[in-house]
Amino acid sequence: MSNANTFKALLVEEHSDNTFSKKIVEREISQLPQNELLIDVHYSSLNYKDAMSASGNRRISQNFPHTPGIDAAGVVVNDTSGTFSVGDKVLVFGYDLGMNTPGGLGQKIAIPAKWAVACPDSLTLKEAMIYGTGGLTAALCIQKLEKMGAKPSDGHVGVTGATGGVGSISIALLSHLGYDVVAFSGKPEQSEKLKSLGASEVLHRDVVLEVKDEVAGKPKWAHAIDTLGGDYLTGLLKQVKPSGGVASVGLAASPEIAMSVIPFITRGVSLLGVDSVYIPLEDKQHIWKRVATDMKLPNLESYYQEISLHDTPEYLDRFFNGQVVGRYVVNLKDA
Repeated sequence: MSNANTFKALLVEEHSDNTFSKKIVEREISQLPQNELLIDVHYSSLNYKDAMSASGNRRISQNFPHTPGIDAAGVVVNDTSGTFSVGDKVLVFGYDLGMNTPGGLGQKIAIPAKWAVACPDSLTLKEAMIYGTGGLTAALCIQKLEKMGAKPSDGHVGVTGATGGVGSISIALLSHLGYDVVAFSGKPEQSEKLKSLGASEVLHRDVVLEVKDEVAGKPKWAHAIDTLGGDYLTGLLKQVKPSGGVASVGLAASPEIAMSVIPFITRGVSLLGVDSVYIPLEDKQHIWKRVATDMKLPNLESYYQEISLHDTPEYLDRFFNGQVVGRYVVNLKDA
């Protein structure tokens, strides 16, 4: 049983044979970094980056043992900077959390105060984690498309990786805002689920690859959000209508793209990069205000599955087995 000086956390350890294991352990608060803000984490969520960290991927986390978790929602225990008061509800996304700083898959985190934002009054901590980094990224993608000039009357918006965390929330948010959404997925058995999220049509993701060897294909979609990268991103760019945009936020398929500049200079197509990690704090505060207002989804309970901290080792493995559907919210209060 935890006491005032200990907490439970997922710990990823490296072994002498260069393998990694993950287990739930009891840790001391004194083992956390000496940072300004100590938070009692109530909820976290699982992301592809967490799975990469938990597998020992050194592009994500260089030092082990380590606690992943790039998302955290909780209550302030102490803040030596004076930015927050004890008991304030706060959200933490991005920066170094869960990468090389112990993350949200632990009941306590200690971070610089400038990494946290106040949780909007109209969102509970759990609701914020239903969105998590995936939902925040989806919202940023749509906002980037809007800044480019996208509007619902333009036509279909394609979304790749549709059953994943970013993809599923992108579909729901786009539909909520009045857009007509085409979902691309390699899981045809999830078609009805995707339609329930708001997709008007579900196509196999390989449809995007039909123009792989062409300089450009027939324009089909007004805009798109891509979570896969590689040939899927180039396929979308080759098939977006003139003046359309593609927001790029993932590399599950590949971090590389290879294509000509033809779609950019003959159709005015835009490739829009979206960062949810190092964007300025005021931009994070702004997007959270939108998530809490015009982007707040009805029936949030239909977009996630709640799991316990003890479930996380198994669920993190699902990211590499093609078994992820929607968002996974981790309840750390009851660990």
